[in-house]
Amino acid sequence: MSRIVVLGGGESGIGAAVLAKKKGFDVFLSDVGMLQDQAKKLLKRHHIPFEEGRHSPDRILNAAEVIKSPGIPDTAPLVEEILERGIPVISEIEFAGRYDNSKKICITGSNGKTTTTSLIYFLLKNAGLNVGLAGNIGQSYAYQVATQAFDIYVIELSSFQLDNMYDFKADLAVLLNITPDHLDRYGYDMQKYINAKFRITQNMRPQDYFIFCSDDEVTVEQLEKIVLLAQKLPFSQERTEAQCAYVQEGMITSTYGPEEFKMFINELSLQGKHNVYNSLAAAIVGQVMNIRQKVIRDSLASFTGVEHRLEKVGTIRGVLYVNDSKATNVNSAWYALESIKTPVVWIAGGIDKGNDYSLLFELVKEKVKALICLGTDNQKLYQNFSDKIPQIKEVRSASEAVQTAYKLAQPGDTVLLSPACASFDLFKNYEERGKQFKKAISKL
Repeated sequence: MSRIVVLGGGESGIGAAVLAKKKGFDVFLSDVGMLQDQAKKLLKRHHIPFEEGRHSPDRILNAAEVIKSPGIPDTAPLVEEILERGIPVISEIEFAGRYDNSKKICITGSNGKTTTTSLIYFLLKNAGLNVGLAGNIGQSYAYQVATQAFDIYVIELSSFQLDNMYDFKADLAVLLNITPDHLDRYGYDMQKYINAKFRITQNMRPQDYFIFCSDDEVTVEQLEKIVLLAQKLPFSQERTEAQCAYVQEGMITSTYGPEEFKMFINELSLQGKHNVYNSLAAAIVGQVMNIRQKVIRDSLASFTGVEHRLEKVGTIRGVLYVNDSKATNVNSAWYALESIKTPVVWIAGGIDKGNDYSLLFELVKEKVKALICLGTDNQKLYQNFSDKIPQIKEVRSASEAVQTAYKLAQPGDTVLLSPACASFDLFKNYEERGKQFKKAISKL
């Protein structure tokens, strides 16, 4: 019996362990942190041995294959030792794909991937298709492959997940954009990050589809360097010629196949320039999947969005509070600021991932009246914005940030949590940051 070791006991690790057990492998799961009670119950129910609070080399280095959590870098000493011994290291997605014959619609990008993934899933569900939602969102892909049977999966893929994928193939791949993010993980080498994102196209064949934004210069430049067999379906807001989907005279238009789909931008449920891109990508997927135009239109008009992504929490004393905790990079924060038309009290900060804030300078000068730094090290924010924003305050908790914003904001203003940074200095993850922000607002 072949031995599989799973490193990391989060959503993806538990799912991979369950699938490996169901497929008859000798499975062992190891996590250097402490597992959640629910995870331990699931492992015990499936008779999967595990350890927490440590990694025991003698129980790991005898593996035939290691399934690694996307959060563990290849530079971790244990992973380096595993690789030195010639033991293959793969992702949960790579492993689950071996046992899944469904059609796979995969979405990546530096920004907008969760919203677009959720929108495409919503659209396909509305069309009555038997579809699962997986990857960097929702329930583990491997766990669903182990316990359910879907005809189609809509899978959000982060660069970290793509890094350890080799034979997995998307039938439809959507690449929304590539802007600097996670550069700390890629040795501050942008090309390495670009290469990771483009792994979504590996193994694609002439009958597959690559949907991409032709306004994204990084994507277009990389496409010129590689050989891609899949059919290319570009979308744009800046040009109409040779585009599968585009914007013209206040309408989005998608022209795949015999039918032309049109819809007024002001009818889309998700507003803002970035969401027009997300809707264009979803419309193309809908047409490729032969979804009726009415279903595509109704879905794009009624989708309610994603928690922690430009989520309107409420209006208190004439001030709108917006939770954009999922904005963990500069480009995401740019989209958030660009979409708001009122004066902004901006809450930002956390763990800087090699951010270049110059992209935000013009928007900040135009819109931001006060900056509240929510992080343990705010030096870079001060360096970049002290001469551009009239007031800068420092706080150490979401409740303190909300209280400070409440004092600074006036009727007609927007308080925007759009951190442009990772959350791990003060919070477990961006979800916890967003939830604490919302909880603090509920107490005002």
